Amino acid sequence: MSIRPVKKLVKAKPAVEGAGVHLRRAFGFGNTTEFDPFLLLDDFRNDVPEDYLAGFPWHPHRGIETITYVLAGTVAHGDSMGNHGEIASGDVQWMTAGSGIIHQEMPKGDHAGRMHGFQLWANLPASLKMTAPRYQEVKAGDIPEIKDDDGTHVRVVCGNFWGKTGPVDGIAAEPTYLDVSVAPGRRKALPVGTTRHAFAYVFAGSGKFCNASEPLAVPTESVGWLDTTPPVAADNRSLVLFDRGDEVVVQAGEEGIRFLLVSGKPLEEPVAWYGPIVMNTQEQLQQAFKDLERGTFLKKEK
Repeated sequence: MSIRPVKKLVKAKPAVEGAGVHLRRAFGFGNTTEFDPFLLLDDFRNDVPEDYLAGFPWHPHRGIETITYVLAGTVAHGDSMGNHGEIASGDVQWMTAGSGIIHQEMPKGDHAGRMHGFQLWANLPASLKMTAPRYQEVKAGDIPEIKDDDGTHVRVVCGNFWGKTGPVDGIAAEPTYLDVSVAPGRRKALPVGTTRHAFAYVFAGSGKFCNASEPLAVPTESVGWLDTTPPVAADNRSLVLFDRGDEVVVQAGEEGIRFLLVSGKPLEEPVAWYGPIVMNTQEQLQQAFKDLERGTFLKKEK
């Protein structure tokens, strides 16, 4: 087995989206080639209702999929296809925008005012950019959970992991989306397919993501400092992008560590992106906005 070294570690940055929702952006709206097929990850954990209640009123999407995972509070949603409902703590909504959808997402906090969760955007390949929109809404109780003997706990939202298969299916990039908790002081190896791009996003506790297959020796003069790569420490709101390998190894800190572990098959296609619409060419992007202006954005199913 080869450990995936840490390629990059950054902190999520403050951003304001929708009608004034304060959130943290882990990545997105730049060069996202290293994250392909993923485009953006927003952390909307917030304990101040006035910072999120304005929500995300009606807006369009085309050419992508949005994955919303709620930890606390609820998100009420409605769309141009007549769908509406709420996702609550532990639930996931996977929306394939495809040829186009107009929807709204309105967060509501829990009794303590907490609204916690994440939204991930995944790109669609050219062949599916104009596919029919669809939703997969998964309740908390339908997400498989695995508990290892050492206390490691994994929720499998999508993909296959340790013999369990997540309930979200039919996704082009064949992503694996995991919510992983590792007990205090434990070292854990987690398999990740070699050909996939992978990242972790820490949202509780802290730990170190290991860069070497063996524990690091104390550097000596004969070894030289440049020949050793220390583990990379990560805590709340840390985004860790991994290089190639077939497993991620984490050493949990004193309080344990909880993180999203996401991987997917790169599409390796050109990206033309403006706001909520992601296509392959500037011409397609311009056409999408013309469709919006002309009222022809929403396509009838054939």
